[in-house]
Amino acid sequence: MAGAEESDEELPAFATLLQPLPAAGGTAPPRVSSPPLRRGSGVVVLSSDSEEKERKKNLAKVLKAQRPGECQKYITVVLDPVLLQVEGGAQIHAALQSANYSCVVESQAVPCSITWRRKSVLSQAEDGNEWTEEPNLLVLLGLEEFLSMVRSYKQKAQGCAEQKETLQSFVACVMEKMPGKILALTVVEVEKYFRCLRAQSKKRLQHATVNRSQAEDRGDQRKKRVMDPGREITRLDVEDALVDLQLCTRVQVTFFESWEELGEFATMFTKAVAEAPFKREQQNTGFSFYLENKWCRGVKVDHSGKGLFEVWKRQIQQFNRVSGEMAEAVVSAYPSPQLLLQAYSRCSSEQERENMLANIPVRRGTGVTATYRRVGPDLSRRIYLQMTSHDPDLYLDVTG
Repeated sequence: MAGAEESDEELPAFATLLQPLPAAGGTAPPRVSSPPLRRGSGVVVLSSDSEEKERKKNLAKVLKAQRPGECQKYITVVLDPVLLQVEGGAQIHAALQSANYSCVVESQAVPCSITWRRKSVLSQAEDGNEWTEEPNLLVLLGLEEFLSMVRSYKQKAQGCAEQKETLQSFVACVMEKMPGKILALTVVEVEKYFRCLRAQSKKRLQHATVNRSQAEDRGDQRKKRVMDPGREITRLDVEDALVDLQLCTRVQVTFFESWEELGEFATMFTKAVAEAPFKREQQNTGFSFYLENKWCRGVKVDHSGKGLFEVWKRQIQQFNRVSGEMAEAVVSAYPSPQLLLQAYSRCSSEQERENMLANIPVRRGTGVTATYRRVGPDLSRRIYLQMTSHDPDLYLDVTG
């Protein structure tokens, strides 16, 4: 019967079924309080455990798929067919394929553009259509098209009434076709254009000099023909148009010397798109006050003691008004707390101990601009009190 009692205690939901039926006219025995019984409750408990395991398994898959080296497998590069028809489009495609990125050719809303898709990690079927569009958009502008937009901006800035497409209007059109995208523009061989422009200017100057000398010899006073300066786009014109574009749209234009460079850039851009979720997750610390920099991170110390010197330096740097250079100077003179305490023990007076670190030189800057100062008596005194005092309520820096 002991086993039966234990069974009743372990299964309170079934306790009421084991109670004797009440006699006729008698009072019913008290019912045992128990939680409501659901159909298949035993299976629900097991199902809950299995669901939790499945959730953790899926979460592990997602985190693994976000890691560098794995995330590239879930990214597909979508190339517009017009891009492959331009001069270096095939080189861009070849560069992406050589980096083992999956590429597809599909018509885009914006010609000569590249977009990206990410396959769902939890897709059950290999050929499933569970894809997510990435927000990034890379558009290639032809050199003549780009120069025409810069020329239009120049004419507009000069008050020309004729309305032609500028970089700013082009970006507005792209964002209207593909809203929500993060746009980046690229142009190839802009520097080659400037080199050709300089060479042509030199040739024209030489030719004009020869013609002028010949005309002077002949006494020819015919009217000189002047080139229209508005047709040529200078480097200053391009910079003005780019500054206006960045201020108004926050869109940047990247220049490349060759199509090979653009292919390498497209590969690096694809890698950045693939690793973006992983990097965002790393930056999401969960604490708004946490600063992600070297000073806030801890120092790793191995079994051999490597890293203790940096810990000692950080400890000194925790004092108010102590820079990294000052802490470096102190720990360079006394590489460990034990060595500093030994130096204090060799001093003959309290005053000598307090001022022991005051004359340590501190170097700020490098090279010819480097300056020197001393640690000073104030910091020397505070470090001494911190290292030797047994008073937990002692204020090391009253003014701090």
